[in-house]
Amino acid sequence: MEKRDYYEVLGVSKGATADEIKKAYRKMAVKYHPDKNPGDKAAEEKFKEAAEAYEVLSDPQKRQRYDQFGHAGMGGAGFGGGGMNMEDIFSQFGDLFSEWGMGGGGFSSFFGGSSRGGGQRVRRGSDLRVRVRVTLEEIATGVDKKIKVKKLVNCKSCNGSGSADGSQGEACPTCKGSGRVIQAQRGIFGMMQVQSECPTCHGEGKIIKNKCSHCHGEGVVREEEIIDIHIPAGVAGGMQIPMQGKGNAAPHGGVNGDLLVLVEEEEHKDFLRDGSDLVYNLLLDMPTAILGGQVQIPTLQGEAKITIAPGTQPGKVLRMRGKGLPMIDQYARQYGTGDMLINVGVYIPEALNKEEKKMIEKLKESENVRPGASDKKNFFKNLFG
Repeated sequence: MEKRDYYEVLGVSKGATADEIKKAYRKMAVKYHPDKNPGDKAAEEKFKEAAEAYEVLSDPQKRQRYDQFGHAGMGGAGFGGGGMNMEDIFSQFGDLFSEWGMGGGGFSSFFGGSSRGGGQRVRRGSDLRVRVRVTLEEIATGVDKKIKVKKLVNCKSCNGSGSADGSQGEACPTCKGSGRVIQAQRGIFGMMQVQSECPTCHGEGKIIKNKCSHCHGEGVVREEEIIDIHIPAGVAGGMQIPMQGKGNAAPHGGVNGDLLVLVEEEEHKDFLRDGSDLVYNLLLDMPTAILGGQVQIPTLQGEAKITIAPGTQPGKVLRMRGKGLPMIDQYARQYGTGDMLINVGVYIPEALNKEEKKMIEKLKESENVRPGASDKKNFFKNLFG
């Protein structure tokens, strides 16, 4: 299923201010909050969708990247990305929900009844960010790379449990193993009970007394790991490719974070990039520009010969169709290939020997080499438009 446009999700225009985006998200959050729609899966999905849209559009840098590249720039479906889960939402926007009187933990009862219940928290490892440099040649075809990453991995001595004897720990005395504590809070719908994370066990519902000596009870250790990554064809510098589960391991057997691969595009010695098109600057000698002929130029696929028409003027742009980069949509699906644009310049020598000067002086006497009024007009029209 394709993701909807984030502006459409929140019902705002692309020129919306930060305050307008925040107000629109509040409206959606109140309407589809799980506590107001218990058991309604459709409402829950809309709640997640709105949170994901707000998470991007409320961040100026993420919003700029989304405006430029769409979902592909945010790690969209074509790049293996996924939406936010409920734990992410309430963890990230808990303070915002509290500000709106909606309950920061996401387990409040809007109408003064009992809580929905929380359950033990499954901890999530943090995300890692790495930069990977790619050439235009690699962008043209896509490329697989291996990178070394220092990250947290599950401790082998205790299998990630953090306990020296490999056990899962003992029930937390504060929350009695539930991972949650209950507090009363006044919100926009009156008094309600709010469940929040237990401060003793941090929501896990258990504590480790006999700690593993290797990881000191954390269940994770830092090691270097080699990771295989795939860079799709057609990517651009600034795009981010998320690799789910390849980030830091979580303490005590939780869920791994993601590895976020930021694409950096290397400067090419021959080409400039303009979206999916490549630009090549060709400097011709005068005889070839005047008489025409064939010249050899580089492409990403190897050397190629192009024909120069007689009387080719400086500033002319030649086009080689299909010699650019893959075109991709916001889901990283390829739908065509760009072109190579060849900007033609003509080299005028600054120093000539006596024999060369004589040839130029003789050529100067010919009427065909002296521009007329119409030639001047057409030349500058073609050069500057």
